[in-house]
Amino acid sequence: MDTPSVSLARLVPGMAGMALVGSSVTVSRTLIDAPLFTTQAVRYAAATVIVLVMARLAGARLLWPRGREWLWLAGIAVTGLVLFNVAVVRGVGHAEPAVVAVAVACVPVVLGVVGPVLERRRPSRQVLGAAPVVMAGAVLVEGTGRTDAVGVAWAVLALGCEAAFTLLAVPVLRRHSPWGVSVHAMWLAGVLLAVLGAAAEGPSAVRELSGPQWAAVGYLALMVTAVAFVLWYSTVRAAGAGRAGLLTGIAPLAAAVVGAVSGSGAPRPSVWLGIAVLILGLVAGLRPRSVPGAEATDVDSEPQRGVQAMPSRPIAESPRQQVRRK
Repeated sequence: MDTPSVSLARLVPGMAGMALVGSSVTVSRTLIDAPLFTTQAVRYAAATVIVLVMARLAGARLLWPRGREWLWLAGIAVTGLVLFNVAVVRGVGHAEPAVVAVAVACVPVVLGVVGPVLERRRPSRQVLGAAPVVMAGAVLVEGTGRTDAVGVAWAVLALGCEAAFTLLAVPVLRRHSPWGVSVHAMWLAGVLLAVLGAAAEGPSAVRELSGPQWAAVGYLALMVTAVAFVLWYSTVRAAGAGRAGLLTGIAPLAAAVVGAVSGSGAPRPSVWLGIAVLILGLVAGLRPRSVPGAEATDVDSEPQRGVQAMPSRPIAESPRQQVRRK
């Protein structure tokens, strides 16, 4: 069983990544009126170059995908990045933004159940108990809203795509590392978004970006994509998808704090309650276990015999802001 310090060290990258996602709210607002697909294509192209440079400086070895790996990596790009953006944009046409945000807040539950299955481990009772608490806290922070049946369908699709962003990476993280998974998902998504942008917005849409919007794209490409993706996948690889999923609760927590500091006003009582519930859920789910044998059912435990250990946004922003994140 890991010592508390080692266990915490596994989670720190994911915590930092989710904090970056949550703190990017103000920057993301700059891109609300920008051409969606073109802006995202530029963002992912820039992020790909940045990660390639970072990986070179870090001495990380990047491998070319082979066989079924193409399916997993393309799945991340199509669902976790491209289709997620479409679902959010279409969803807010039939539902208030909070509805989609609430759906995405269910991600910890999905990852807590499905993640260990993909990793060939037994789900952690500690994580499964804490995931609904984290979800409830995120819902309180995000608020709720009105919707119709179509809006619900888009919200559910957004939830599935957000979960796929993590789950589809599990089978390829061991060979490709967080660097490789990030690079391949980014450039594949960039190509798809460039095609969509040229078809839906026109080849000249990139000229519509203003100076502040270019600055926002640069920040999101560097901090919320290149850095945050690598940090997130590092924790998924080291701690497991289920336990890492709890950290998504840090994003709305960070957004609430940044919102208060940036002058948007003190949070409502329901938001304060949500923050308290979020912290309670995170502490309950991430605290080191001290009961002998507890590790046998936890995602950080040794895998079952014959199975090699697979060390394993987006939700603070409003759905339109999440589109700029992913």
